[in-house]
Amino acid sequence: MENKQKPVIKRVIQRCGCDFILPLTLVYMFYIILHGHLSPGGGFQGGVLMTAIVILIYLGHGYENTVKALSLEFMRRAEGVAVIIYITLAMLGVFAGVQFCENIAYMNGNIGDLISSGTIAWMDEAVGLNVLTGVTVLSLSMLGMLMAKDVDYKD
Repeated sequence: MENKQKPVIKRVIQRCGCDFILPLTLVYMFYIILHGHLSPGGGFQGGVLMTAIVILIYLGHGYENTVKALSLEFMRRAEGVAVIIYITLAMLGVFAGVQFCENIAYMNGNIGDLISSGTIAWMDEAVGLNVLTGVTVLSLSMLGMLMAKDVDYKD
């Protein structure tokens, strides 16, 4: 009877550990994305941290619950929205009569404040959303192949 109890206890400990670390990882990911224009890091680095979140959910709750929590279809659509946001922000420079991707709102706030770099910060958050959603789709697809599950994209 003891042998049957040990795997259950291990799964409970693993689930509790993952559930404990998950909010800390989310906060750290959003911190890196939001402060990327002020310090090393940024949208790409913060978005890649989403891989750790996907793996934590997978380790704690399994593949089926991970796919339910992070819908592939929603992530694909959100990735498209992030690309549109980035292109729109990059085109603001062209609409203002300067170059593509040029910072046109740089006179906002004090140097070092969260809102101090104008369109650079907004573009950094758009990159973070794009990488976050793209990495989530890739991670879920790779986990699906690992689990020998057929990943359905519902086109």
